[in-house]
This record gives sequence, structure tokens and C-alpha cells, in this order.
Amino acid sequence: MRRTSTRLADGRELIYFDLPDDPPRELEDARELPAPPPASELRFDELRGEWVAVAAHRQERTFQPPGDRCPLCPSTPDFLSEIPGPYRVVTFENRFPSFSDRTSEGRTMPGIRPGEGRAEVMCFTSDHEESFADLSVRDVRLVLDVWADRTEAMSALPGVEHVFPFENRGEEIGVTLSHPHGQIYGYPFVPPHVRRILDSLERDPGAFAFRLTREQAAERVVAADEHWTAFVPRAARWPFEVHFYPHRQLPDLPSLTEEERDAFAPLYLDVLRRFDALFDLPLPYMAGWFQAPVRQARDTFRLHLQLFSIRRASSKLKYLAASESAMGAFINDVRPEDAAQLLRDALPPFTGS
Repeated sequence: MRRTSTRLADGRELIYFDLPDDPPRELEDARELPAPPPASELRFDELRGEWVAVAAHRQERTFQPPGDRCPLCPSTPDFLSEIPGPYRVVTFENRFPSFSDRTSEGRTMPGIRPGEGRAEVMCFTSDHEESFADLSVRDVRLVLDVWADRTEAMSALPGVEHVFPFENRGEEIGVTLSHPHGQIYGYPFVPPHVRRILDSLERDPGAFAFRLTREQAAERVVAADEHWTAFVPRAARWPFEVHFYPHRQLPDLPSLTEEERDAFAPLYLDVLRRFDALFDLPLPYMAGWFQAPVRQARDTFRLHLQLFSIRRASSKLKYLAASESAMGAFINDVRPEDAAQLLRDALPPFTGS
């Protein structure tokens, strides 16, 4: 992997990630841009025990522009985007970040502090019409290496407690830009979902290993290879939800071996393509890597990816109504066993290549 770092016109960092035989990249950003906004403000909810980021500048972010004005496509003579030229994979600091290192004095009272951290945009391809499932195995392997690179870099930043690479796909999910891309958050706290997992590991350090063994023996496995198992969890909350577990206990993406990285790419592409084949249309989904916090549970947390869609039928979406949104009590309309069978039947069996 070749790494080329540059600065955009307003000082934000941009990094090209390439294969060794790729051409040199354009480094000059010819735009005139205002200074980036200051960091968000974190406010603590005492009853929930959770931090909430207040980032009012995100109201101004670009929303569904025409295809020839997409800020994630490479710049052209007619339109200067966020990315100065063609690329294979690129990351850059978000222009409208949820977290950043541009902190100011602001308010200093109990329960309120600056939203220190980092938020990066990650573009998987310069082709506006592609999706992640259209990538080659070689390119997915590069993307995995980039996720690991950014996890390692963000974990070393002052104040970052947890690193979360993720992708949202589809207008139904709420994406504001249709170009295939994801984000990477360096949180200044451990997010609530991960904290609940940490609580479970305090009670039972072997919970991840037990879950993997149970699921490998169940009828909910969608695909597997020597290093990974992709399964619909027994208590899936979403209509179509697949978790990808490595067969070893390891805390984060940088810990993956070369063989584990090679094996992940074809397996992940297979399941993504099953999602799209399910109803013969592009399925909206969210996908995110769950990693150990930077300074906690490094020996007990197990790296894994969670992929799920809000579509429950060809013409029906799963909405987070009162039970889910207000109470956090999920009600799933699809039996996990049925979801796994539908995904297995969507394409021929996975062969590992």
C-alpha cells in the first residue's frame, strides 16, 4: 500500500491510498475555503450516563447535490471537489465534523466539554455509480488495510478513546451524498453500545467465544471460510443483520494477519451481493466495525463487523418507532433463521473466491 498525504485549501489533511503500480496523485487544492469549524460540544446526560455531541455546523453540510457537483468525485476543470484528482481510496478530514482537534475554550462547566477527536470521510472508489459490492477483491483488501491504518493513527491521537469505521448506504438510511463512501470516527468517549458489551465482558470474559461457537453450530450461518464466519445473530434486532467474526480473538483491525485480511474480502463481497440479490434491488444498509476501545478490554473484546439493512420486504422498511426509539426495545419482523435462509438462497453457496 502506498500512502500520499497532502493538505486541502483550508488545512484539513487528505491521504491517498494506492497500490504500488498506481500513478502519482494530484496534491494541489485550488479552491478558496473558509477556515474549518471548531469542534462540537459534548454534553453529558446524567440519567442515561451518555455523552451527546452538539455539532450545529453540520446543518450546513452538502445534501444530495447533482452528480456533476458531487464533492466526493475527483475534481474536474468545471468543478473543484473535496478531492483534487483521481484516486483509488482516499480519506480526508470531514469538512463538517462531529469531532475534531480544533477545540476552543468554550464553556467549562460540569457535564460540558469540547468534542475533541477526529472525523474522516473515506471514499472507496472514484466511480460515482459504483457501490462497495462492485469493488474487486484486490480493492476491498486495500480498503481493509486503510481501515487498519486509520485505526492505528486515530488510536494514537490525544483524547481519542474509541475508533469506529463505518459505511451508510442508501437514501432510506439518510445518506446526504450518494457517492460510495464511509466515515471513520475517533470518539473522545466509549460509545454506549460498546460500553454495554464491556459490561457483559466484565461478567463473562468468554462471551464472544461462546457466541461464535454457538452460531457456527446453528442454522443462521450465511457464509464462512477458514478465518471468518458470517452469521445472522440469534437475537438479531434488524430484519436482515449479519455479523462477521474472525475465528481468533483479537482487539482491532491492525491486529489482523495478512491471511485474515485476504480471506475477509471475498467473504464480505459475497454477503453484500446477497443483500442486493435478496429483493433484486440495492439494499440500504449500515456496516460498522466494532473494535476494542483504545485503552480497555484489549484481551477480551473481539473485533467484528456488523452489517444490517432496514428493509424488511421488497416494499417495506423497518422504522424505529416508539418501542425502539424511546425505550430501546427492538421488535424484529423477520425470524433470524428465516433471514439467514433467504440470504443463503439469494446466490449460489460461497466458495471462498
